[in-house]
Amino acid sequence: MQEVITRQNLNVSEKIRWAKERIKEWYEAWDGQVYVSFSGGKDSTMLLHLVRLLYPEVPGVFVNTGLEFPEVTQFVRTTPNVTWLRPSKSFKEVVDYYGFPVVSKEVAMAISRCRNTKSEVQKGLRLRGGINPSTGRKQTAGVIPQKYHYLLNAPFKISEQCCTVMKKQPLKKYYRETGRVPYVGVMATDSRSRLRSYAEAGCNIFDRQLAMSRPLSIWREEDIWRCLRAGIPYSSIYDKGYDRTGCVFCMFGCQQEADPRFVRLKKTHPRLHEYCMGSLGLREVLNFMNVPTE
Repeated sequence: MQEVITRQNLNVSEKIRWAKERIKEWYEAWDGQVYVSFSGGKDSTMLLHLVRLLYPEVPGVFVNTGLEFPEVTQFVRTTPNVTWLRPSKSFKEVVDYYGFPVVSKEVAMAISRCRNTKSEVQKGLRLRGGINPSTGRKQTAGVIPQKYHYLLNAPFKISEQCCTVMKKQPLKKYYRETGRVPYVGVMATDSRSRLRSYAEAGCNIFDRQLAMSRPLSIWREEDIWRCLRAGIPYSSIYDKGYDRTGCVFCMFGCQQEADPRFVRLKKTHPRLHEYCMGSLGLREVLNFMNVPTE
């Protein structure tokens, strides 16, 4: 882990060189059958810029989930050579069938499985942990923290499936149709799981089941902004006070925010706020969780 920290402390010029080496390695390994997973956010914008400095013909691929800020989709439209994909279901269809994305992917998955299992043993493992009889090892992943047990009684479905249906499935279909493998704009600083993944696997993962290149893994957010503000175009949504530009209606992590995202959404995008609170049913979910909405 110390090696990761050392790399994160490199200056921006050294990080650019590092990223370009990983980009080149990935491109050559797959004979140019690659693409940039492009969300229109700052990280993938920086990544697309770096990749095209070396290989201008590499396409970007944008999954138009319908959950993006309008400023993001407008920015993507101005970016050349970007393929647009669409999921097979709308967000409303996903939450109606599977459930709402709340707390985090891990907690939402654990709640969903606890609710749907018929095994009292499995239910107990989700609630309290303990030794899993099927593995003989202590159950650590997929245990619902005590403070979220109340969500088991929520009058709505809960699930982690939203990202799978809305983003992963369209990209898997694109891979099957084209054979292209992705560059992905994630950083080790994004989460503990991404830090652990980078420490274990590095930037480029060549396993066909998980194949991806993460050339920005050792970058920090301030590195991204230093480069973008030097003259690389980016989405105007960041100039409206937003740090993140993920799915507008996602509720992962909103219970911990000092600046509640849906309160801010009402100020900046009142029509979007009205739609997700009313038509999509987010108000009921957030009120149940005591998360401010306006």
